[in-house]
Amino acid sequence: MSTPTTPHQLRIDFVSDVSCPWCAVGLGALEQALARVAPGIEAELHFQPFELNPDMPREGQDSIEHLVEKYGITEEQVRANGANIRQRGASVGFDFDLDRRKRVWNTFDAHRLLHWADEVDAEKQRTLKKSLFKAYFTDGLNPSDPELLVRLAGEAGLDAQRAREILAGDEYAAATRARERLYTGAGIHSVPAIIIDNTHLISGGQPAEIFERALRQIAGAAPQQTAEA
Repeated sequence: MSTPTTPHQLRIDFVSDVSCPWCAVGLGALEQALARVAPGIEAELHFQPFELNPDMPREGQDSIEHLVEKYGITEEQVRANGANIRQRGASVGFDFDLDRRKRVWNTFDAHRLLHWADEVDAEKQRTLKKSLFKAYFTDGLNPSDPELLVRLAGEAGLDAQRAREILAGDEYAAATRARERLYTGAGIHSVPAIIIDNTHLISGGQPAEIFERALRQIAGAAPQQTAEA
């Protein structure tokens, strides 16, 4: 009697920033790919910190002004890029309302909270991450606002009071900085960067088909396991 095979279990470290639109696109595409390869392949996601604008002051900066200055492009190019991002977002079920995203904010406190969430429960961390993307890119809210962060943590099933305590001090600041240095030291200087089983790197907001192919290839190269009869 043959024994059924157990799913291939993969670890995925998703290095990203909550103010990175291509990270929201990439996550949506990755989740589409994971749905396609289930149930034969399963993955646990862990979201790792990366700050696109680590020196952004607390008051933030006008979003169009920021993009024009940072990338040396015109306002017209910014708006054209936004239209492309909206289209890609729609293809993975994510709604960008960039007209509501008036400012670019510092995201370090959001990363501190995500670091804590990962210690508590990886699925709750994923829920919090997706809520942060929606809050910023769809609702135009400030991801550095502690009240918003506490509310989203609670809605993700995390302890809202504990989240408030973390944000009121500097807990997880050193650990988050260390994790940032780990990935930049490994050569990651743009996001999203998706690392599978600490070995395979996929860069950028790729289409679901690219992620699906990579997941199948990586799982296919892994030793086959069988469940006990």
